[in-house]
Amino acid sequence: MNSQERYNATSRAAALHVELTALREVIVAEAESLRNAWACGRDAEPKLANLAHYLALRRHDIRPLQRHLMALGLSSMGRLESRVLPTVDAVLAALAVLSGAEGARQSPPAETVFFAGEDALETATTQLFGPYNGTRRTRIMVTLPGAAADGPDLIDDLVRAGMDVARINCAHDDPEAWRAMTAFVRASAAAWGREVKVMMDIAGPKIRTGTVASFEKKAKLQAGDCVRLVATGEPRCDGKIAFSAGVSLPEMVTRLSAGDRLRYDDGKLEAVVESVGEGEAIIRVTRTKAGGVKLKAEKGINLPDTALGLSPLTAKDETDLETVIECADLIGYSFVSRPEDIDLLDAVLARGGRDGRQLGLIAKIEQPLALTNLPALMARASRRGPFGVMIARGDLAAEIGFERLAEMQEELLWICEAASVPCIWATQVLEDMVKEGIPTRGEMTDAAMAARAECVMLNKGDAVVEAVALLDRLLGRMNDHVFKKTPTLRALKSW
Repeated sequence: MNSQERYNATSRAAALHVELTALREVIVAEAESLRNAWACGRDAEPKLANLAHYLALRRHDIRPLQRHLMALGLSSMGRLESRVLPTVDAVLAALAVLSGAEGARQSPPAETVFFAGEDALETATTQLFGPYNGTRRTRIMVTLPGAAADGPDLIDDLVRAGMDVARINCAHDDPEAWRAMTAFVRASAAAWGREVKVMMDIAGPKIRTGTVASFEKKAKLQAGDCVRLVATGEPRCDGKIAFSAGVSLPEMVTRLSAGDRLRYDDGKLEAVVESVGEGEAIIRVTRTKAGGVKLKAEKGINLPDTALGLSPLTAKDETDLETVIECADLIGYSFVSRPEDIDLLDAVLARGGRDGRQLGLIAKIEQPLALTNLPALMARASRRGPFGVMIARGDLAAEIGFERLAEMQEELLWICEAASVPCIWATQVLEDMVKEGIPTRGEMTDAAMAARAECVMLNKGDAVVEAVALLDRLLGRMNDHVFKKTPTLRALKSW
C-alpha cells in the first residue's frame, strides 16, 4: 500500500468512525424510549436492553455503512443480534486504530461481554427444553398422537430416536389420555437416562368448521363457488348456495363484514365475504389448490381482516389447565397477542394452585397482532420465568399470506435471538417423511434451515419415529456447519 492509499484508508476509517459513533448515540436514545414503553426502563435486564438496541438499530438502513466497513476488512455488523452494542463498540475500536485517532482509541469489549447474549440464550434453552446432548444444540419436539396413550412402545421409540420434548395437543383426547402419555414419557426418559420435557398445548379459541353440507356429496369447492356459514343450527344448501358449514365459534359469523378475507385449511382455499345476514354469512371462493377443495368438518378457518375480540383462554382451556398444572413442564399458549394475555394465563394458573414449579411458557405466534406486540410480550414474559416462542407457520401463513412467511420467519428468528428467547420452528417440518416415510428435497432443505432455531417440531404420522431419527442426524451435521446466521467453517471432507 503506497502513501496515498494509506491516506485514503485512514480518511475513510475516520469518516466511518464519526458516522458509527453518531449511530450509536441514536440507538441508545431510541432504545431507552422502547424500554420505557415496556415499563422496564434503565434497569432492564441485559437481554431486554439488547432487544431494545436491536430494534432501534433495525429502524435504520445501514447497508451503505456495512459495505464501507467490509471494504476495510471489518465486521459488517450483519451478525449482531445477540450483541448489538458490543459489536458496534468492537468496530469503533478497530476504526479508531485504522484512523490513527489517538483521542478516539478504546479497547474492544472482552470476549465474555461480547458473547454474553449467546450464553444467555443457551441458558434459557436449557431451562426450557432440557440439556444440550452434545451432538446438536437444536432440540426435537414431537406431537403425540392419541394412540400414544394406549401403551409405552411409541413413546419409548421416540425417546430412543432423539425426542427431547413431547407435545400434547389439548384440542384432542382427554385428561385421562394426557396423564397416560405423560406417565409413559417420564418412564421412558428415566429408562434411557435422559430428560424429556412435556409441553401441553391449550387449544384457545381456534375457529374450525362444524357440520358441513353440500348439494352434491362429492362436490369440491372451486373458484367462484359460494358457501353459507351459519352461526347456529344445521348448515343449509339451496339452488343458489350449494355448500354450507357450521362453525365452532358462532360469534365469528356475526363479526364478519363484507370484503373480509377468509382462508380455510391452512390456506388450501381463499375466499372473501360477500354478505352478512341474520345468523349467517355468504362467502365467495376466490382461489383453491389445483382440482378444488373438499368442504370438511374440523378444518381450521383464518380471518386475517376480522377483529374478533376473543379472549385467548376459553372455558375449556381453564378446565384443561388443571391437568396441565398436574402433568406438564411447558404450556403452549395459542392466540396470545397482548402482554395482558400473559397476565390472564398466570391468574388462571394461580387460581388452579400450581404446585410451586415455574411452568415454562411458549407463546405461539400465529396472528398479525402477536407479531406487532412480540417485543412487549417478551418484556412481560421476562418477569415470570422460562419463556420461548413458537413460529406457528401454518396459521401464521394463513394470516399474513404465504409469500410473506419466509421473510417473517427469518425476522422472528432474529428478534428472538436479540432477546435471548428460545425459538421453535413448527408446522409441516418433514411432513411427507412423517406421513409417507420418504422426505422431499424441499422439506429436507427446510429441516436443515430449522437448525438455526432452538427447537424443531414434528407433527404426528405413521413414520414419525423414522423422521425423528433422520432429523437427529441432520441437525447433528448442521450443528457443525452453522450457528444462527454464522457459518462455522468446519473442515470440509468432500474435497
